[in-house]
Amino acid sequence: MAVTDDQYWIALKWVEGVGNVGFKSLIEAFGSPRQVFAAPLSLLKTVPGIGEQTARQIKDFSNWEKVEKEMAFAQRTGVSLVTSRDPLYPRQLASIYDNPAYLYVKGSLKEDDLNIAFVGSRMASAHGLFTTERLCRELALRGATIVSGMARGIDSAAHRGALAGRGRTIAVLGCGLDIVYPPENEKLSNDIAASGAVLSEFPFGTQPSAPNFPARNRIISGLSLGVVVVEAGEKSGSLITARIALEQGREVFAVPGSIDVSGSRGANRLIKQGAKLIENIDDILEEILPQTGRPAATANADPSAHETAGRGEKHPSPPDILLTKNEKVLWQLLSQKPVHIDQIITASGWTVPDVLSCLLNLELKGAVEQKPGKYYMRKEL
Repeated sequence: MAVTDDQYWIALKWVEGVGNVGFKSLIEAFGSPRQVFAAPLSLLKTVPGIGEQTARQIKDFSNWEKVEKEMAFAQRTGVSLVTSRDPLYPRQLASIYDNPAYLYVKGSLKEDDLNIAFVGSRMASAHGLFTTERLCRELALRGATIVSGMARGIDSAAHRGALAGRGRTIAVLGCGLDIVYPPENEKLSNDIAASGAVLSEFPFGTQPSAPNFPARNRIISGLSLGVVVVEAGEKSGSLITARIALEQGREVFAVPGSIDVSGSRGANRLIKQGAKLIENIDDILEEILPQTGRPAATANADPSAHETAGRGEKHPSPPDILLTKNEKVLWQLLSQKPVHIDQIITASGWTVPDVLSCLLNLELKGAVEQKPGKYYMRKEL
C-alpha cells in the first residue's frame, strides 16, 4: 500500500506517546512525518520529549489500514486535512505552545481571516442571546470572522449572528466531524460550513466527552485575536477559555450583566480582573487593531496618483507596503466621496464576505473610513 503524506501525518499523531508538542519536536528534527517514520531508533529517542518507549512505538506502528480508512472517510464526506505546514493553517493558532498538528476542516479557511471568538453560558438568558447575535452580526458586517464552539446558548447565537450578517464563522468541535453536537444544530453546522468552516482536531468517531472541551477551548482562543465572554457563571467553562486566552496573549473582553443574576458573575468578575468591558463592537475593534501587525497609514506617506474607477478622479494612494493586492483593488474603487456597500460589491464582483473582510482590513490600516448607512470612502492621509 502506497502511503500518502496526509496518512503519515495522521499516523504519527496516532502513535501512543506522541502529543502535539512531541509531534512538533519530531517535525522540527526530521522535516516531515514521512521522514520521522524513516528515521532510525537511535535518532528518534534523542528528540526532546521523545524517549525510548515512544521512539519504539513509532517504529512499531502498524495500524495503516485504519489510517487509510480515516482518509477515505474524509474524502467521501468533503473533509480536508489541513496540516501545520499548510499555508491555510491559521497563523494565530500556529503561534500557541500546543497547537494541533493538523485540523479536520469542513468548509474553508482563509489566510486573512480576522477572527474574534465568542463564548458563554449554554443556558443563556434571552438578553444574552440577543446581545450576542447583535454584536456578532455587526462584527460580521464589518468583515470579522466569528469563532465559537457551536454549543447550545451563546455559542449558537454567535454563529447565527455572523450568518445573519452574511459573514464568515468558524465552529470548533470537541468531537469528530462526523458527529453533530448538540444534534439539534445539524442545520446550523451545514450553514457554518457553507460560509466558513467547521473544524476539529479529533478523529472521526470521537464522542463529545468532557475532557475534549478544554482542548477545544484552547483552539477557539488560539484561532482568535480576542475572546468575548457573555453570561458566564462563576464556574463556567468560558472562564477556562478566558484564562487560556490570557496565557496565549489574546485580548479578553466581557459583556457586563446584572449583579443580581448568577449567570453574570463570571463575566463581571473578569471585568474586575481587567477584561475590557464591551458595550459595542468598536470597543472590540479598537483593541484588536494593534494585534493585526499591520502598520497604519501615516500623514507623511509619499503620495502617488491613482484614478478612481468610473469617476476620473485622482487621489493619493498609501505606500504599496501597506496594502495587499486585493486591498489595493478595492481601495481604487473608492473615492473621497462616500460609496454605498452595494455599489462596492457590484463593482468588485467579489462575494459579500470577501468585500467586508477587505474593507475592515483597510479601515484597520487607516486607508478607509466607514460612514453611516454602510457608506465607505477613502480616508484623508
